[in-house]
Amino acid sequence: MKSISVMTERREELLDITDRIRTHVRTCLPEGASGALAIYCPHTTCGLTINEGADPDVASDLTAFFSRLVPHAGKYRHREGNSDAHIKASLMGSSLLVLVENGRLLLGTWQSIYLYEGDGPRTRNLWLQWLPGETG
Repeated sequence: MKSISVMTERREELLDITDRIRTHVRTCLPEGASGALAIYCPHTTCGLTINEGADPDVASDLTAFFSRLVPHAGKYRHREGNSDAHIKASLMGSSLLVLVENGRLLLGTWQSIYLYEGDGPRTRNLWLQWLPGETG
């Protein structure tokens, strides 16, 4: 298992981490590898998703939608003031499984991998586990 760190800049943002994951695949996996890469986020106010990466307005729209759906200032009981981030991270999910074929991420033409930050700015860690495909 490998770990990468990601720095976020705002309290809430969707950060495109596709290039970071591609670099990991290219430098840490056997050349021409096929299988799957599990990406896990061990933080309760941070999540992962795959969505369109060609138009940055999609990430802005998603962040704005989640802010309307789960506002920062709500009637929450959690005393730390970040209940909305916990809820949004649960909606996003804490892990992804991305297929890899011949050393390349199998993403759709417009897809990117995003880290959702709900309580930043912070340094976040992601755990990456390679799952080799069957041979033969």
